[in-house]
Amino acid sequence: MTVQPRRRSRAGLLAPFILVLIALALWSVWWVYLAGQVRERLEAQVQIANRGGWTVGYQKLDVGGWPFRVRVEASAPSVRAPSGHALSAPRLVAQAEAWNPDKWVIVAPDGLALTRAAKGVVDIKAPAIRASVHGLTQRWPNLAVELAQPTFVARPGAEAFPISAAKQIEFYLRPHLAPATEPGAATSVDLLFRLIEAQGRTGGPVRGMAQDGTLTAQIETVVEHADRLNGPDAAGVLSAWSRAGGRFTRVRGELQAGESKATLSSDALSARADGRLEGQLALQAVKPLPAIAGLARSGGGGVNRVGAAGAVAATAVTGGAGDVDLTLMFRDGRTWLGPFALAPAPKLF
Repeated sequence: MTVQPRRRSRAGLLAPFILVLIALALWSVWWVYLAGQVRERLEAQVQIANRGGWTVGYQKLDVGGWPFRVRVEASAPSVRAPSGHALSAPRLVAQAEAWNPDKWVIVAPDGLALTRAAKGVVDIKAPAIRASVHGLTQRWPNLAVELAQPTFVARPGAEAFPISAAKQIEFYLRPHLAPATEPGAATSVDLLFRLIEAQGRTGGPVRGMAQDGTLTAQIETVVEHADRLNGPDAAGVLSAWSRAGGRFTRVRGELQAGESKATLSSDALSARADGRLEGQLALQAVKPLPAIAGLARSGGGGVNRVGAAGAVAATAVTGGAGDVDLTLMFRDGRTWLGPFALAPAPKLF
């Protein structure tokens, strides 16, 4: 009797492919759901901002990146605050890994345009303009913004920007690192700003202060009552925060303008109703005289040449060619060095 050979089942060969197809189908369902959620939530935030008095829009919004990423590309996006300040770009691209939608990277490959209310538009170009944000499920996400080798060019008819270029600009925001028992810790955030080797515009105060060199600054602070920065409204985000008692505490920093250097500190700085800083800033300065003299010689930027010249004379008497302790006062909308008004106080909003 002839025994027929036993035929082997092919199910074992097909099983891995079937499992892969099932996994791919399930993953595709997740990706489609995630992409839809991203589009819906983004459009909802745009509507909320527009109802709050802001003007937010774009020409076209594309969502792609299947299978492993979620990629959002907005054509001609723009954000305009009730104050008239605005930021726009030819194109913005945001991307996250589909398995980790809590972390996003955003780039502006074609640059940005900054509108400064009555001062006009400044075009910002850089080899790299990018931001990353993660921890979206936290009360305060971690945010990092970087501009590599940016240039700033005012459009015809616009007021010149204080700086024309820089090697690097960085901005970081994170939840305040402090024991939970510290008063206000849950409603505060840490902020760090770096301006590296900035070049001032010709004849401007930055170039004068840097003695035709570069300006480097690093400022860190704790932003109290950050919970009052609770979204756009007609009053303006920073204005509402300031009215609610928001202030900058534990301000620390370093400045270098040409051959002049300084470390700075302040226990607290706040803002007036018109958005200008108020408070006291202590500086431990090294060779401050060249910077103050350069500021006095510069034009524009609201610099009070008479006041700056008086500050030069007073600083020279107190040893401004060497090391000296100085105190800047922000009051009445002006920046004061002793009895001399140097320039308008920095304006937040």
